Amino acid sequence: MHHSPRTLLAGLLALGLATGTAAAAELRFAHTNSPQSYGHMAAEKFAEIVAEKSGGDLTIALYPAGQLGGGGDLIKGNRLGTIDITMNGNPWYTGFNPVQNVLDLPFIFDDHEHVYRALDGEVGEKIGATLEEHGLKLLAFWEIGFRNVINSVRPINEPADLAGLKIRTTGNKAHIQAFQLLGANPQPMAFGEVYLALQTKVIDGTEHPVNEVYEMKFQEVTNNLSLTQHAYTAMVVTMNLGRWKSLSEEEQAIVMDAAKEATAYQRALLAEENVKRLQLLKDAGMAVVENPDREAFRAVVFDDVKAAYEDEFGDELTTAIEAARQ
Repeated sequence: MHHSPRTLLAGLLALGLATGTAAAAELRFAHTNSPQSYGHMAAEKFAEIVAEKSGGDLTIALYPAGQLGGGGDLIKGNRLGTIDITMNGNPWYTGFNPVQNVLDLPFIFDDHEHVYRALDGEVGEKIGATLEEHGLKLLAFWEIGFRNVINSVRPINEPADLAGLKIRTTGNKAHIQAFQLLGANPQPMAFGEVYLALQTKVIDGTEHPVNEVYEMKFQEVTNNLSLTQHAYTAMVVTMNLGRWKSLSEEEQAIVMDAAKEATAYQRALLAEENVKRLQLLKDAGMAVVENPDREAFRAVVFDDVKAAYEDEFGDELTTAIEAARQ
């Protein structure tokens, strides 16, 4: 019997497809952080553990530094399924899942331990459930960190010290409200514009984690840092829900375990690095207020920003975060 080349080719293709299911599956993990960042190091660790635990059957291809688009594009791709996994700062998610704004509320977290008890526990589970309604599976909360005030006018010890200062904030409503309550003049502005605005005195100051202050070289254009730790920013790691559901239970367990291990690794790395970078900022001539009166700041801000959030979203998540305070 004579086979035409076409049927032969069709047969080979069918064979290829059949064996392809048994071959290694690859997940695409895209983000906007630089390859030198702690976020990317955690992503590398995550990929390494997944490959190892799956014996190479499940691999993760990394696309850092915005290769596949900016934060908004990546989340859209993640929801559509063109990108399997992404990580972004929490505010990128609040546009379509505003209940997540709870994590950005000023002074809702006391310290890192409080954050981890909440995010790795009930609060994280509840937020994970809300993300599933938007086609996303929550894998982990990695860290961007606690935000601190820097400025070129005066040291900040207590709320009165902020009076009249033009402080760049994120576009987050609660951040803007908090700085208004503290008597400052909040100026929402794109992250990339901040250096020049500080240098030309368009703004007096801004607020970021220590790690970011150093990375953006803000020590060149400001001289006061106060460890207000007034708000925390989480790095959210999500996977397309359909893709997650297509994994076997064993594969799902491998992905989750790897995400957890990478979480511990990334947080520890950042804690160590923040100590070093704080010293580098001091060496560069920044005056650091190590223990501003956080309770005084919290007293001015917290009840009002919490009430504004609860009016819109109820108190389920704020109560759960409070319960994790201990």
